Amino acid sequence: MAQPFVDYLASRLPLVEDALTRAADAPLTDGACAGDLRGFLYEPLERFTAGGGKRVRPALCLLGAEAVGGRAADALSSAVAVELFQSAALIHDDIADEGELRRGEPCLHRTVGEGLAINAGDLALVQVFEVVLSDGRLDPARRLRVLEELARMERHTLEGQALDLGWVREGRWDVTSDDYLYMVTSKTAWYSAAMPLYLGALAAGGAEEAARGLLDLGLDAGVAFQLQDDLLNLVGDAEAQGKDFRSDITEGKRTLAVVWALEHLGEKDRSELVGLLASATADPAELARAVELIEAGGGIERCRALGRELAERAKGRACGLAEDGLVTAEARDLLVSMADFFVERAA
Repeated sequence: MAQPFVDYLASRLPLVEDALTRAADAPLTDGACAGDLRGFLYEPLERFTAGGGKRVRPALCLLGAEAVGGRAADALSSAVAVELFQSAALIHDDIADEGELRRGEPCLHRTVGEGLAINAGDLALVQVFEVVLSDGRLDPARRLRVLEELARMERHTLEGQALDLGWVREGRWDVTSDDYLYMVTSKTAWYSAAMPLYLGALAAGGAEEAARGLLDLGLDAGVAFQLQDDLLNLVGDAEAQGKDFRSDITEGKRTLAVVWALEHLGEKDRSELVGLLASATADPAELARAVELIEAGGGIERCRALGRELAERAKGRACGLAEDGLVTAEARDLLVSMADFFVERAA
Protein backbone atom coordinates (compact mmCIF):
# COMPACT_ATOMS: atom_id res chain seq x y z
CA MET A 1 0.00 0.00 0.00
CA ALA A 2 0.97 3.66 -0.02
CA GLN A 3 2.18 4.07 3.56
CA PRO A 4 5.92 3.40 2.96
CA PHE A 5 6.02 6.18 0.37
CA VAL A 6 4.09 8.54 2.66
CA ASP A 7 6.63 7.81 5.39
CA TYR A 8 9.47 8.42 2.91
CA LEU A 9 8.03 11.80 1.99
CA ALA A 10 7.87 12.78 5.65
CA SER A 11 11.43 11.62 6.31
CA ARG A 12 12.91 13.55 3.37
CA LEU A 13 10.83 16.71 3.84
CA PRO A 14 13.32 18.38 6.26
CA LEU A 15 16.17 17.85 3.74
CA VAL A 16 14.14 19.41 0.96
CA GLU A 17 12.91 22.34 3.06
CA ASP A 18 16.43 23.10 4.26
CA ALA A 19 17.78 23.01 0.69
CA LEU A 20 14.99 25.30 -0.52
CA THR A 21 15.68 27.76 2.28
CA ARG A 22 19.40 27.83 1.47
CA ALA A 23 18.65 28.27 -2.25
CA ALA A 24 16.51 31.38 -1.68
CA ASP A 25 18.13 34.15 -3.70
CA ALA A 26 18.82 37.81 -2.95
CA PRO A 27 19.10 40.99 -5.04
CA LEU A 28 22.26 41.55 -7.06
CA THR A 29 22.75 44.85 -5.22
CA ASP A 30 22.87 45.93 -1.59
CA GLY A 31 22.19 49.52 -2.59
CA ALA A 32 19.09 51.67 -2.28
CA CYS A 33 16.96 49.44 -4.52
CA ALA A 34 17.66 46.23 -2.59
CA GLY A 35 14.63 46.60 -0.33
CA ASP A 36 12.29 47.20 -3.25
CA LEU A 37 13.74 44.22 -5.12
CA ARG A 38 13.16 41.97 -2.14
CA GLY A 39 9.57 43.16 -1.82
CA PHE A 40 8.75 43.14 -5.52
CA LEU A 41 10.55 39.99 -6.66
CA TYR A 42 12.43 37.76 -4.24
CA GLU A 43 10.05 37.61 -1.28
CA PRO A 44 6.90 36.88 -3.35
CA LEU A 45 8.62 33.90 -4.97
CA GLU A 46 10.05 32.73 -1.64
CA ARG A 47 6.62 32.89 0.03
CA PHE A 48 4.96 31.07 -2.84
CA THR A 49 7.54 28.30 -2.89
CA ALA A 50 7.38 27.94 0.89
CA GLY A 51 3.73 26.85 0.63
CA GLY A 52 4.54 23.79 -1.46
CA GLY A 53 2.90 21.02 0.54
CA LYS A 54 4.20 17.44 0.48
CA ARG A 55 7.16 18.17 -1.86
CA VAL A 56 6.53 14.99 -3.83
CA ARG A 57 8.58 16.04 -6.86
CA PRO A 58 11.80 16.97 -5.03
CA ALA A 59 11.47 13.87 -2.84
CA LEU A 60 11.37 11.78 -6.02
CA CYS A 61 14.73 13.29 -7.02
CA LEU A 62 16.17 12.03 -3.74
CA LEU A 63 14.52 8.64 -4.23
CA GLY A 64 16.01 8.39 -7.72
CA ALA A 65 19.48 8.96 -6.28
CA GLU A 66 19.04 6.49 -3.45
CA ALA A 67 17.45 3.90 -5.75
CA VAL A 68 20.72 3.53 -7.68
CA GLY A 69 22.84 3.38 -4.53
CA GLY A 70 23.67 7.08 -4.27
CA ARG A 71 23.07 9.59 -1.50
CA ALA A 72 20.08 11.86 -1.19
CA ALA A 73 22.50 14.80 -0.92
CA ASP A 74 23.72 14.08 -4.46
CA ALA A 75 20.31 15.09 -5.82
CA LEU A 76 19.46 18.08 -3.64
CA SER A 77 20.20 20.68 -6.31
CA SER A 78 18.07 18.73 -8.78
CA ALA A 79 15.32 18.53 -6.16
CA VAL A 80 15.38 22.28 -5.60
CA ALA A 81 15.47 22.92 -9.35
CA VAL A 82 12.37 20.79 -9.93
CA GLU A 83 10.49 22.50 -7.10
CA LEU A 84 11.42 25.94 -8.44
CA PHE A 85 10.15 24.89 -11.86
CA GLN A 86 6.95 23.77 -10.17
CA SER A 87 6.61 27.25 -8.65
CA ALA A 88 7.12 28.91 -12.03
CA ALA A 89 4.66 26.59 -13.75
CA LEU A 90 1.95 27.13 -11.14
CA ILE A 91 2.36 30.90 -11.03
CA HIS A 92 2.13 31.17 -14.80
CA ASP A 93 -0.64 28.56 -15.02
CA ASP A 94 -2.78 30.47 -12.53
CA ILE A 95 -2.44 33.60 -14.64
CA ALA A 96 -3.33 31.75 -17.84
CA ASP A 97 -6.37 30.14 -16.17
CA GLU A 98 -7.36 33.36 -14.37
CA GLY A 99 -7.24 31.35 -11.14
CA GLU A 100 -8.37 32.63 -7.77
CA LEU A 101 -6.93 30.20 -5.24
CA ARG A 102 -3.76 28.14 -5.01
CA ARG A 103 -3.11 25.90 -2.00
CA GLY A 104 -6.02 27.50 -0.20
CA GLU A 105 -4.60 31.01 -0.57
CA PRO A 106 -5.16 33.74 -3.18
CA CYS A 107 -3.06 33.15 -6.30
CA LEU A 108 0.12 35.19 -6.48
CA HIS A 109 -1.15 37.38 -9.31
CA ARG A 110 -4.15 38.26 -7.11
CA THR A 111 -1.89 39.52 -4.31
CA VAL A 112 1.01 41.21 -6.14
CA GLY A 113 -0.48 41.88 -9.57
CA GLU A 114 -0.07 40.06 -12.85
CA GLY A 115 3.14 41.74 -13.97
CA LEU A 116 5.07 41.09 -10.78
CA ALA A 117 3.73 37.53 -10.62
CA ILE A 118 4.98 36.82 -14.15
CA ASN A 119 8.34 38.26 -13.14
CA ALA A 120 8.49 36.06 -10.02
CA GLY A 121 7.74 33.00 -12.13
CA ASP A 122 10.49 34.00 -14.55
CA LEU A 123 12.93 34.35 -11.64
CA ALA A 124 12.09 30.79 -10.59
CA LEU A 125 12.98 29.59 -14.11
CA VAL A 126 16.34 31.35 -13.91
CA GLN A 127 17.01 29.82 -10.50
CA VAL A 128 16.28 26.33 -11.86
CA PHE A 129 19.59 26.52 -13.69
CA GLU A 130 21.50 28.66 -11.20
CA VAL A 131 21.02 26.17 -8.37
CA VAL A 132 22.53 23.33 -10.42
CA LEU A 133 25.35 25.47 -11.81
CA SER A 134 26.39 26.36 -8.26
CA ASP A 135 26.32 22.77 -6.95
CA GLY A 136 29.95 21.95 -6.17
CA ARG A 137 29.04 18.34 -5.31
CA LEU A 138 28.48 17.58 -9.00
CA ASP A 139 31.43 17.33 -11.36
CA PRO A 140 31.15 19.45 -14.53
CA ALA A 141 30.05 16.58 -16.77
CA ARG A 142 27.29 15.49 -14.38
CA ARG A 143 26.20 19.09 -13.89
CA LEU A 144 25.88 19.58 -17.65
CA ARG A 145 23.87 16.36 -18.01
CA VAL A 146 21.43 17.45 -15.31
CA LEU A 147 21.03 20.85 -16.96
CA GLU A 148 20.36 19.25 -20.36
CA GLU A 149 17.64 17.08 -18.87
CA LEU A 150 16.08 20.00 -16.99
CA ALA A 151 15.83 21.87 -20.28
CA ARG A 152 14.18 18.83 -21.89
CA MET A 153 11.71 18.63 -19.00
CA GLU A 154 10.81 22.29 -19.41
CA ARG A 155 10.27 21.89 -23.17
CA HIS A 156 7.96 18.91 -22.67
CA THR A 157 5.93 20.80 -20.07
CA LEU A 158 5.59 23.89 -22.25
CA GLU A 159 4.41 21.80 -25.21
CA GLY A 160 1.79 20.10 -23.06
CA GLN A 161 0.61 23.42 -21.66
CA ALA A 162 0.37 24.86 -25.18
CA LEU A 163 -1.94 22.04 -26.23
CA ASP A 164 -4.05 22.33 -23.08
CA LEU A 165 -4.52 26.09 -23.45
CA GLY A 166 -4.75 26.07 -27.24
CA TRP A 167 -7.57 23.53 -27.35
CA VAL A 168 -9.59 25.73 -25.02
CA ARG A 169 -8.84 28.90 -26.97
CA GLU A 170 -9.84 27.29 -30.26
CA GLY A 171 -13.01 25.77 -28.82
CA ARG A 172 -11.82 22.32 -29.87
CA TRP A 173 -14.12 19.43 -28.92
CA ASP A 174 -12.63 16.94 -31.38
CA VAL A 175 -9.73 16.15 -29.04
CA THR A 176 -9.34 12.36 -28.70
CA SER A 177 -8.33 10.23 -25.74
CA ASP A 178 -4.95 9.64 -27.41
CA ASP A 179 -4.52 13.40 -27.87
CA TYR A 180 -5.24 13.94 -24.18
CA LEU A 181 -2.76 11.27 -23.09
CA TYR A 182 -0.03 12.80 -25.26
CA MET A 183 -0.77 16.24 -23.82
CA VAL A 184 -0.83 15.15 -20.19
CA THR A 185 2.30 13.04 -20.55
CA SER A 186 4.10 16.15 -21.77
CA LYS A 187 2.49 18.66 -19.41
CA THR A 188 2.48 16.64 -16.19
CA ALA A 189 4.20 13.26 -16.23
CA TRP A 190 7.62 14.51 -17.31
CA TYR A 191 8.07 17.00 -14.48
CA SER A 192 5.85 15.40 -11.84
CA ALA A 193 7.47 11.97 -11.71
CA ALA A 194 9.61 10.85 -14.65
CA MET A 195 12.25 13.56 -14.72
CA PRO A 196 12.63 13.89 -10.93
CA LEU A 197 13.47 10.17 -10.67
CA TYR A 198 15.72 10.37 -13.73
CA LEU A 199 17.57 13.48 -12.54
CA GLY A 200 18.17 11.94 -9.14
CA ALA A 201 19.68 8.83 -10.68
CA LEU A 202 21.87 10.89 -13.03
CA ALA A 203 23.04 13.22 -10.26
CA ALA A 204 24.04 10.21 -8.16
CA GLY A 205 26.05 8.70 -11.02
CA GLY A 206 23.66 5.83 -11.65
CA ALA A 207 23.92 3.61 -14.72
CA GLU A 208 22.07 4.90 -17.77
CA GLU A 209 19.98 1.71 -17.94
CA ALA A 210 18.80 2.23 -14.35
CA ALA A 211 18.11 5.94 -14.91
CA ARG A 212 16.17 5.21 -18.10
CA GLY A 213 14.15 2.55 -16.34
CA LEU A 214 13.19 5.05 -13.65
CA LEU A 215 12.22 7.56 -16.35
CA ASP A 216 9.88 5.08 -18.03
CA LEU A 217 8.39 4.10 -14.68
CA GLY A 218 7.84 7.76 -13.87
CA LEU A 219 6.03 8.45 -17.14
CA ASP A 220 3.47 5.76 -16.31
CA ALA A 221 3.13 6.89 -12.71
CA GLY A 222 2.96 10.56 -13.67
CA VAL A 223 -0.01 10.06 -15.98
CA ALA A 224 -1.72 8.00 -13.26
CA PHE A 225 -1.10 10.91 -10.87
CA GLN A 226 -2.85 13.36 -13.21
CA LEU A 227 -5.76 11.03 -13.84
CA GLN A 228 -6.34 10.88 -10.09
CA ASP A 229 -6.20 14.70 -9.98
CA ASP A 230 -8.85 14.83 -12.70
CA LEU A 231 -11.06 12.41 -10.80
CA LEU A 232 -10.73 14.28 -7.52
CA ASN A 233 -11.76 17.50 -9.24
CA LEU A 234 -14.94 15.87 -10.53
CA VAL A 235 -15.99 13.34 -7.89
CA GLY A 236 -13.68 13.91 -4.92
CA ASP A 237 -14.38 15.48 -1.56
CA ALA A 238 -16.07 18.81 -2.30
CA GLU A 239 -15.15 20.23 1.11
CA ALA A 240 -11.48 19.32 0.73
CA GLN A 241 -11.39 20.74 -2.81
CA GLY A 242 -13.07 24.00 -1.77
CA LYS A 243 -13.63 26.53 -4.55
CA ASP A 244 -11.55 24.39 -6.92
CA PHE A 245 -14.11 21.56 -6.85
CA ARG A 246 -15.30 20.89 -10.42
CA SER A 247 -13.31 23.89 -11.66
CA ASP A 248 -12.15 21.76 -14.61
CA ILE A 249 -15.73 21.90 -15.91
CA THR A 250 -15.95 25.66 -15.41
CA GLU A 251 -12.66 26.08 -17.28
CA GLY A 252 -13.74 23.69 -20.05
CA LYS A 253 -10.71 21.45 -19.53
CA ARG A 254 -10.25 18.59 -21.98
CA THR A 255 -9.57 15.91 -19.36
CA LEU A 256 -9.61 12.22 -20.19
CA ALA A 257 -12.98 11.87 -18.46
CA VAL A 258 -14.41 14.58 -20.72
CA VAL A 259 -12.92 13.49 -24.03
CA TRP A 260 -13.76 9.83 -23.39
CA ALA A 261 -17.36 10.76 -22.60
CA LEU A 262 -17.60 12.94 -25.72
CA GLU A 263 -16.35 10.00 -27.78
CA HIS A 264 -19.01 7.66 -26.35
CA LEU A 265 -22.15 9.74 -25.68
CA GLY A 266 -25.05 9.97 -28.11
CA GLU A 267 -25.44 13.19 -30.10
CA LYS A 268 -28.02 14.78 -27.79
CA ASP A 269 -26.08 14.16 -24.57
CA ARG A 270 -22.81 15.09 -26.26
CA SER A 271 -24.22 18.44 -27.34
CA GLU A 272 -25.54 19.10 -23.85
CA LEU A 273 -22.16 18.31 -22.29
CA VAL A 274 -20.29 20.52 -24.78
CA GLY A 275 -22.73 23.33 -24.02
CA LEU A 276 -22.08 23.05 -20.29
CA LEU A 277 -18.30 22.87 -20.75
CA ALA A 278 -18.29 25.87 -23.09
CA SER A 279 -20.49 28.02 -20.83
CA ALA A 280 -17.92 28.58 -18.04
CA THR A 281 -20.69 27.73 -15.60
CA ALA A 282 -20.06 27.70 -11.86
CA ASP A 283 -23.65 26.81 -10.97
CA PRO A 284 -23.58 23.71 -8.71
CA ALA A 285 -26.60 22.12 -10.39
CA GLU A 286 -25.12 22.54 -13.86
CA LEU A 287 -21.75 21.25 -12.67
CA ALA A 288 -23.48 18.20 -11.22
CA ARG A 289 -25.31 17.63 -14.50
CA ALA A 290 -22.02 17.79 -16.41
CA VAL A 291 -20.53 15.16 -14.11
CA GLU A 292 -23.64 13.02 -14.60
CA LEU A 293 -23.15 13.18 -18.37
CA ILE A 294 -19.43 12.44 -18.09
CA GLU A 295 -20.24 9.41 -15.96
CA ALA A 296 -22.92 8.27 -18.40
CA GLY A 297 -20.32 8.42 -21.17
CA GLY A 298 -17.98 6.20 -19.19
CA GLY A 299 -15.42 8.94 -18.53
CA ILE A 300 -15.18 8.47 -14.78
CA GLU A 301 -14.73 4.72 -14.99
CA ARG A 302 -12.19 5.07 -17.81
CA CYS A 303 -10.08 7.42 -15.68
CA ARG A 304 -10.16 5.01 -12.74
CA ALA A 305 -9.34 1.98 -14.85
CA LEU A 306 -6.49 3.58 -16.78
CA GLY A 307 -5.00 5.15 -13.66
CA ARG A 308 -4.88 1.76 -11.97
CA GLU A 309 -3.53 0.10 -15.14
CA LEU A 310 -0.69 2.61 -15.38
CA ALA A 311 0.06 2.32 -11.67
CA GLU A 312 0.27 -1.47 -12.00
CA ARG A 313 2.59 -1.09 -14.99
CA ALA A 314 4.82 1.26 -12.99
CA LYS A 315 4.91 -1.28 -10.16
CA GLY A 316 5.90 -3.98 -12.62
CA ARG A 317 8.72 -1.81 -13.91
CA ALA A 318 9.96 -1.26 -10.35
CA CYS A 319 10.06 -5.00 -9.71
CA GLY A 320 11.85 -5.60 -13.01
CA LEU A 321 14.52 -3.01 -12.21
CA ALA A 322 15.14 -4.67 -8.85
CA GLU A 323 15.30 -8.16 -10.38
CA ASP A 324 17.94 -6.90 -12.82
CA GLY A 325 19.96 -5.41 -9.96
CA LEU A 326 19.51 -1.87 -11.24
CA VAL A 327 17.74 -0.52 -8.14
CA THR A 328 17.78 -1.62 -4.53
CA ALA A 329 15.08 -3.78 -2.96
CA GLU A 330 14.19 -0.89 -0.64
CA ALA A 331 13.77 1.42 -3.63
CA ARG A 332 11.56 -1.16 -5.33
CA ASP A 333 9.23 -1.22 -2.35
CA LEU A 334 9.10 2.58 -2.21
CA LEU A 335 8.41 2.86 -5.93
CA VAL A 336 5.60 0.32 -5.68
CA SER A 337 4.17 2.26 -2.74
CA MET A 338 4.54 5.50 -4.71
CA ALA A 339 2.44 4.14 -7.57
CA ASP A 340 -0.29 3.15 -5.13
CA PHE A 341 -0.14 6.56 -3.45
CA PHE A 342 -0.61 8.33 -6.78
CA VAL A 343 -3.94 6.59 -7.46
CA GLU A 344 -5.23 6.23 -3.87
CA ARG A 345 -4.69 9.75 -2.53
CA ALA A 346 -7.74 11.80 -1.67
CA ALA A 347 -6.14 15.24 -2.09
